[in-house]
Amino acid sequence: MIADPQLNPAAVELGSFFRQPPDAVWRALTEPDLLERWLLRPTGFAASVGTHFRFTIPDSSINEIICEVLAARPCKQLTYSWMYPQAEHPARWIVDWTLQPQGRGTRLLLTQTGFDIEDRRQKMVRNATERSWKRLVLPRLGEVIHH
Repeated sequence: MIADPQLNPAAVELGSFFRQPPDAVWRALTEPDLLERWLLRPTGFAASVGTHFRFTIPDSSINEIICEVLAARPCKQLTYSWMYPQAEHPARWIVDWTLQPQGRGTRLLLTQTGFDIEDRRQKMVRNATERSWKRLVLPRLGEVIHH
């Protein structure tokens, strides 16, 4: 996973390469049973623009994330809003997954925007979010895609 320093410093932007074709990566991003294995269990999710859904977080004081699908182009792009309504300082982010065929595999770019890095707290949240995607979530996604 490579972060490009020329990209938006207020965004989390991480690229990954998977040896599987875009349809395999798309399934991991959009099938609820697969999503639950690497991210969280979605309720009411469909890869269709305008779909409101939520992720539930077991054993957490912030026990749900409210989302809306903003873009869904099969095997190309999935974008949704991401909001913790119970957070002490609620924020709304946009999570975008862009898939590009590369050889026999797929280049996946994750972009999460909506951080105000002028705000110290939000800058810390942005940095923690990037570490979490890079060290925990994307490796689990890779494990799900490879099986």
